[in-house]
Amino acid sequence: MRTVQRCWIRFGFAFGALTLSLAPGMMVAASAATVSGVVRDIHGVAQMGALVEAVSAASGSVGTAYTDMAGRYRIANLAAGRYQVRATAALFAPATRGNLRLTAGMRATVDLTLSMLSDPVAWLPAQRRKADEPGDDWTWTLRSAANRPILRMMGDGSVELVSSGASEAPRGVPVEARVAMMSGDGGFGGGGAHGVVALDRAGNDGSDVAMRASVAAAYASAPATEIDAGYERRGLLAGGSRLVVSYASHPEMMTSGGAGNGNVMGMQTMRMASAEKMQLGDSVDVEAGGTVYAIRTAGTALTAHPFLNVTVHPGEVWAVRYRLATSRDVQDFDGLDSIAAEVPVAVACGARLCTESGTHQEIALSRRAGGGLLQAAVYHDAIARTSIAGTGAMDAAELAGSGGPSGVVVDTETGSFRALGAGITTNGVSLTLSEPLTEGLWAALEFVSGAALETGNGQGLAGLQPASAEAATVAVKGRVLRTGTKLRAAYRWQPRRLATPVGPYDAFSDQAFLSFTLRQAVRWGDRLPEGLEATIDGTNLLAEGYQPFLSADGRTLFLAQTPRTIQGGLSLTF
Repeated sequence: MRTVQRCWIRFGFAFGALTLSLAPGMMVAASAATVSGVVRDIHGVAQMGALVEAVSAASGSVGTAYTDMAGRYRIANLAAGRYQVRATAALFAPATRGNLRLTAGMRATVDLTLSMLSDPVAWLPAQRRKADEPGDDWTWTLRSAANRPILRMMGDGSVELVSSGASEAPRGVPVEARVAMMSGDGGFGGGGAHGVVALDRAGNDGSDVAMRASVAAAYASAPATEIDAGYERRGLLAGGSRLVVSYASHPEMMTSGGAGNGNVMGMQTMRMASAEKMQLGDSVDVEAGGTVYAIRTAGTALTAHPFLNVTVHPGEVWAVRYRLATSRDVQDFDGLDSIAAEVPVAVACGARLCTESGTHQEIALSRRAGGGLLQAAVYHDAIARTSIAGTGAMDAAELAGSGGPSGVVVDTETGSFRALGAGITTNGVSLTLSEPLTEGLWAALEFVSGAALETGNGQGLAGLQPASAEAATVAVKGRVLRTGTKLRAAYRWQPRRLATPVGPYDAFSDQAFLSFTLRQAVRWGDRLPEGLEATIDGTNLLAEGYQPFLSADGRTLFLAQTPRTIQGGLSLTF
C-alpha cells in the first residue's frame, strides 16, 4: 500500500511539474495572433514563392513566410499589436497593407496584389478606344506572369529556381462564347443593327484563340460583314506573342473615284496585326509589332504601320518609356486586347488611294505616388495626312460634283464621313495624374499641348490649317463593386475652332467632349440567364465642337472633332 501511495505521490508531483512547464507555452499559443491570405498579381494569377513579412510597428520584430503553389501564406505566433504586412517578389513592385491591428488570438486574413514594375505606366490604355469596345472587347487570358521564374536565396547560400507554372493560373471555362445585338446612331462603319458572335478558347499549353464575326443590317447589295481571328502564345523572356487577322466588307461606304471617275460604292479591307513583348532582366520591357492593311475601294492600297515601346525601371517607383507609333489603331501590345478593327480611312487622291500616315515619338517619365501615378511626357508628331471626322448632308451628287470635295469616304448609313486634311508637324507635352477612387475605380486628369487643324477662313475642308492648341481631360474608369457596373467616362475639352484632336495618338483623342461607356449585368432572379449584360456607348453626347462649312455648291457640311454617336444593346456570355 505504501509503495502504491508513493507512486501516486511521485506521479502527482511529476504531473504538476509538467503542467507548470507547459502552461506558459499554452498561454502564449492561446494569445498569439495569425495572419494568412493569398498573394496574386493584378490579373488574379496566384504568385508562388513571394516573400510575405509581418513587421511590428512597436518592436520591429518580423514574421515571414513564403507563398505556396496556390499563392497562400500563413504567419503564426504574432504578438498583439499593430503590424505592416508586405509582399515582395521578383519583377514586382512591393505590395503593402499598413495599420493592421491584431488582438490576442485573432485570425486575420490579408490578401495582397502585386503589380509588375511596368504596370504603373499603363493603367490606362495607350491606344485609342475601339469604336465597338463596349460590346465586342476581348481580353486575352494568357498571362506571362503565370510562368514567371523566381530566384530565391536559401539559408545555406544556395539559389533555388521555382516557377508558378501556367497551368496554375485561374483560366475559367476552356471555351467561352458570347453573342450580342447592338443598334443605334452608330459611328463611322457602325450604323444600323448588327449582331456579333465571339468565341474564346484557352489551350492547356497557355495559348489562346479567339474568333469574332459581326454582321450588320442588309444594305442595297449585301450586309456589312467583319470577321476577326486572334492567336496568342507564351514567348521567351517572360513575354508573349499575339497575331490578329481580320477581313471586313462595307458596301455602305461611298468614295469619290477621282477626277472624272464618278463615285465608287463599297470598301473591302484585310488586316494583319502582330505584337511581341519581352522582359530583359528586371529593369527593361520591350514591345514591338505593327499592322499591315490591304484596302480596296476607289483603288487599292497596301500600308504598313510598325510600333516600338521600350520601358526602363531604374527603381521601384520610377519608369522611363520611349514610344514610337505610326498608327492610331495599334500602338502597343495591349492594343490587340480587342481583335476588332476600326474601319480605315482610305480616299482617292488623284489617280491613287491615300491613307493617313504619320510618325509619333514620345519620351515619358512616370512616378508612382501612393496608390496613383504621375506621368510627364514630351512628344514629336510628323503627320503627312491628318484624318478628319465629320457628319452632314453629303450625297452622291455632291461627292461627284465638279466643284465638290474630293478625297472623302462617306458612310451612307450614318451620314458620317472621313477625309484627309493637311499635314501637321508639332512638338508637345502631356501631363497625367491618376488616383484610385475605390478599390476598382480610378480617376485621371490629363493636360496635353500640341497642334491641330483649325477652322475659321470659311473655305471648307481645303481651308483647314495647323494651329497650336491645348486640351484637357478628366476621366473615370473601372468597376463599381456593389453593382458590378463597368464604367468608362471622360470629358475632353479643347477649343471649338479645331476640327481635329490635339495629340491624335493620345489615349483620349477619340473621346471629344462628353463620352461614356456603361456595361451592366442584368439580373431578375432566375427569370433571366446568367451572363446577360446591357451596354450603352455614347461619344460627344452634347454635340460640341461642330463647325459649319459651305461647300462649293452652297450646301452646308458639319465637321466635328468626333461626331456624336450613341449605341445600345444586349450581350450574353455563356
